[in-house]
Amino acid sequence: MDQSFSSHQFEHNHSEKDSTRVSVLSEALPYIQKFVGRRIVIKYGGAAMSSETLKKAVFRDIALLTSVGAQPVIVHGGGPQINQWLERFGIKSKFRDGLRVTDEQTMDIVEMVLAGRVNKQIIKGLNQLGAKSVGLSGIDGGLIEGRQLDNGSHGLVGEVAKVHTEVIEPLLSKGYIPVISSVAASKQGDSLNINADTVAGEIAAALGAEKLILLTDILGILRDKSDQTSLIRHIRLQEARELIEKGIVNGGMMPKIGCCIRALAQGVAAAHIIDGRIPHALLLEIFTDAGIGTMITGRG
Repeated sequence: MDQSFSSHQFEHNHSEKDSTRVSVLSEALPYIQKFVGRRIVIKYGGAAMSSETLKKAVFRDIALLTSVGAQPVIVHGGGPQINQWLERFGIKSKFRDGLRVTDEQTMDIVEMVLAGRVNKQIIKGLNQLGAKSVGLSGIDGGLIEGRQLDNGSHGLVGEVAKVHTEVIEPLLSKGYIPVISSVAASKQGDSLNINADTVAGEIAAALGAEKLILLTDILGILRDKSDQTSLIRHIRLQEARELIEKGIVNGGMMPKIGCCIRALAQGVAAAHIIDGRIPHALLLEIFTDAGIGTMITGRG
C-alpha cells in the first residue's frame, strides 16, 4: 500500500512539473517569435558580474537569446575590478558627481581591466556555452567616437559623440555576439572612460534596437525608495521624465533613467531596468508576461 501511494505521489508530482514546463514554454513562445532577428542591447554589470552563480546564469540567458534567433549585444563596465587593480598599484580612486576622476595613470588601468581582463572573461563564459562572441572596445574600428566630459573637468572621462555601427553590423549578421567594453577614443586619440549605461543606451539607439536592458543591483524604479513593494512595472517615456522632475528618481538612478530616456527618444522600442541579483533575470523580463523589473516605453 505504501509503495502504491508513493508511486501515485511520484506520478502526480511528475505530472505537475511537466505541466509547469509546458506552461512556461507556452508563455514564452510569442515573445521568442517576436524577437527573432531583433537587436537587444544588454548592459552587464553589478552583482551579476561578481557572483560566479549569477555570471553563469547571465551567460546561459544570453546564449539562449542567440539560439532562438535574437541578436544580443553586450556592453559592460567593471567598477569593482578597476578598484581592485588600482589598489594593487597604490592608486587612490577619486570620484566627483558620481563619476571616477580619471587621470592618465588611472586610464591605463581602466583600459587594461575593461578591454582586457573583464572583456575576455565574458567572451570565455559565452563561448563555453557554444555562443559565438567577439570582444571589442569602443576604440576598435572607431566604434565609439568620444569627447571629454565638461571640457575635461573629470580628466579622461568621456561621453559618446557618435557610434559607428558598421563595425558591429557584420558580426550580428553572421550570428556573433559583440561584447563591448565602455572605453572609447577622442578625435585627438586620447583613451576615454565612459559610463557603461551611457554607452549601452547610445549603441541601442544607433542600432535601432528593440530593447535596452540595464542589469542593476536594484529591483527597478521605486515610487518610494524605502518601500520595496512600490516597484513601478511599466511607465511611458513622459512619465519617466516626470519622475525625474518630481525628484522621485535621483542620485545614482539619474544616469540610468537618463540613458533610457535618450535611447527611447531616438527610437528604441523599450528600455528595462532589472535586478541582476535574481538568477535568469534576463529571461524572466523578456520571456514572461509579468516581467521582474521596470519597463519604460515610448508609446502607451
